[in-house]
Amino acid sequence: MVRFSLRRQLVAVVSGVLAIGAFVTPAAAASQPTFNRADAAAGWLARQMVDGDHFEAEFGGFVFPDQGLTIDAIFAFASAKTADNFGAAATTWLAQPDILTGYIGDGVLESYAGPTAKVALAAEVRGIDPAGFGGVDLITRLRGLQQPSGRFSDRSAFGDFSNAFSQSLAILALDRTAPGAPAAAVSFLAGTRCPNGGYPLFFGQASCISDVDSTAMAVQALLAAEDIADAIPGLQWLVSVQRADGGFVNSGGTPNANSTGLAGQAFRAAALVIPAARARQFLVDLQVGCAGAPADRGAVAFTAGGLDPANAARATAQAVLGMADGGFPHLTAAGSQSGDRVLACP
Repeated sequence: MVRFSLRRQLVAVVSGVLAIGAFVTPAAAASQPTFNRADAAAGWLARQMVDGDHFEAEFGGFVFPDQGLTIDAIFAFASAKTADNFGAAATTWLAQPDILTGYIGDGVLESYAGPTAKVALAAEVRGIDPAGFGGVDLITRLRGLQQPSGRFSDRSAFGDFSNAFSQSLAILALDRTAPGAPAAAVSFLAGTRCPNGGYPLFFGQASCISDVDSTAMAVQALLAAEDIADAIPGLQWLVSVQRADGGFVNSGGTPNANSTGLAGQAFRAAALVIPAARARQFLVDLQVGCAGAPADRGAVAFTAGGLDPANAARATAQAVLGMADGGFPHLTAAGSQSGDRVLACP
């Protein structure tokens, strides 16, 4: 979901924070059949987790923990209200000191705004106090990364890679704490809006280029902060660029599950029923159904080109956000059921 630089991955590798070791698999629960497409997608996603509690990625011949995708799964499970045992296990895995530090930085020499905000939001979604997550006060650290302009920036020897996702996630996370998201942070995000109403991924560029994913995140952050006036233009722009088939195109020029999932979630957060339904149908059309291999059923392909193991987990995680109800402003795992559902087929 979140577009952060490979810098964090390199830091993790250089620091020796590799994905090694045995983790406890969530208690087995019967894989019950379901006709609910979001439940089936979340169930497939849960079954792809390493040791039932995290995802991994490979870079330069190294295998290392993928904290970002693991959090995307936590959000997906909460959105679908299922696989709660997997969400709980993933949160416990994420709170391990080496795993947490390898993602958000050590808080002294390295502190990353986007990852810190994303972990804080994940903790809140799971009903855990982010002020004491894995021994780290994520809220204090996040607030300490806010600049006088209102922007949340990285403090790192590798440079500042913060962007619209970082800002939006920070607002979403801080909105759930007292005294709420800083007004300056909300104003900064609103001030980045492009003339056509959308929001860009990068700040301070010569040309303001609206980005579907960034706009979907910014809109939800603004809605959470009750800045409706600045959210509306973003929603209007998203509606204007939705394709006839309900999908969305972002980088690469191909309609895809990732962008459509985020846009669909933004529509649901704003109670825009029709565009949300159209986005959901596009995602369902990308989902492997009963005609597919049993092991693939429920997965969502990134594009209409078919299921690709290299990107299927991330595509499915973000697709669930547009297939289920609700959005980031009020996302919670409360009331979720355990178990990895399977698509009901004859």
